[in-house]
Amino acid sequence: MIQSPMSASSASPVGLVTGANTGIGEVAARELAARGLRVVLACRSLEKAEEARKRILSQVPGAHISLHALDLSSLASVRESAERFLASGSPLAVLVNNAGMAGARGLTADGFELAFGVNHLGPHLFTRLLEPRLRAHGEGARIVNVASRAHRRVARLDWAALQRPTRSVTGFPEYSVSKLCNVLSSREHARRLEGTGVRTYALHPGVVASDVWRKVPWPLRPLVKLRMISNEEGARTTVYCATSPEIAAESGLYYDRCAVTPTEGLGGDDALGRELWARCEAWAGLSVTAR
Repeated sequence: MIQSPMSASSASPVGLVTGANTGIGEVAARELAARGLRVVLACRSLEKAEEARKRILSQVPGAHISLHALDLSSLASVRESAERFLASGSPLAVLVNNAGMAGARGLTADGFELAFGVNHLGPHLFTRLLEPRLRAHGEGARIVNVASRAHRRVARLDWAALQRPTRSVTGFPEYSVSKLCNVLSSREHARRLEGTGVRTYALHPGVVASDVWRKVPWPLRPLVKLRMISNEEGARTTVYCATSPEIAAESGLYYDRCAVTPTEGLGGDDALGRELWARCEAWAGLSVTAR
């Protein structure tokens, strides 16, 4: 049930949700707005984002919703998008890295495996470029990374495969790798942000019948979505990680069903997380700092 929002004045905190034009991203954005945040919908299609904005306003009258263009498949586009947000002067209290895709095959514009590029490297760069604004907010700022329990399926990280076209027929093994990268990076980022007041959270939203599966071929798509949960259910842990006062002091942990859950397999390998971080910094054209 959606509650009436607090006044979304210029003093209200700002939450930015990527991929918020549909699915659990839209639900999460709506719930943040209902809690009084000024919400930015960062999406590839501004036309679809405007449709989502209207739907949110119909359910949360008086909400402050703005749109922001973001294409995670191109690092140049990510940079331009981040620079545009920073130039706006808008503060930032909550960043929800929700956008993602599954089942598609190919390469990004920069030559990275498609799922890795869209689900991890693009969000890594976007987050790092917006990090100064989160640090400026200080205590209480949050970075929420929508990962997946699919990260448990990965037995090893093949660095070379991250710079080759998708090899599997379904794209699901590559999707699992991208989600492992989300979990590892969230842990490493928490370590690097220690003492700044900015916290990170990674989560499994549940297996959700959302638009993330849009690239799965039609004969398989209905089967893939069988027994999946709704977008409403899938957004609960995202909203919990973005707003719950109970976990305000926690950072770098992994959540499932609104509870801390141990990572499995490579998800807890901090040495691997540090190596992933260094590689992503270099691939994204960021300066690598030892810490």
